[in-house]
Amino acid sequence: MSTVEVRAACGEAELCAAMALRQDVFVAEQGVPLSLEVDDHDPIATHLVVVEDGRVVATTRLLDAGDVVKLGRLAVAHDARRRGLARLLLEESERRARAGSKAWIVLSAQTYARELYRAAGYVERGGPFMEAGIEHVVMELRLA
Repeated sequence: MSTVEVRAACGEAELCAAMALRQDVFVAEQGVPLSLEVDDHDPIATHLVVVEDGRVVATTRLLDAGDVVKLGRLAVAHDARRRGLARLLLEESERRARAGSKAWIVLSAQTYARELYRAAGYVERGGPFMEAGIEHVVMELRLA
């Protein structure tokens, strides 16, 4: 039986593993330029990870923006998909946002992943738009 833990990245090794996972998913799989995938927000973000048996298998980042948390860069390793790990990251993100008395979580979802966010209570705001060559939609979760 595997051990799964959801938490903020602990130390440089987990942060590097999270960044490598993002590059595998967004750059290698989806063709997003590395210059767009890594940005100035990474050093100030909280990076959440799902660690399974010592391996980072999913990640997302949270940015504090006043009464809003901006959730982004949610990625799950190819061999760990369809097991509810993204949902665990969303639940932990919501828990942290509520603990910080935030009113909203906002994100830009790739349109193919809308159902994941809808199932977690997020609603769309506005229409689809292109970002890094991929169709997205803004979604939000009201917390307060």
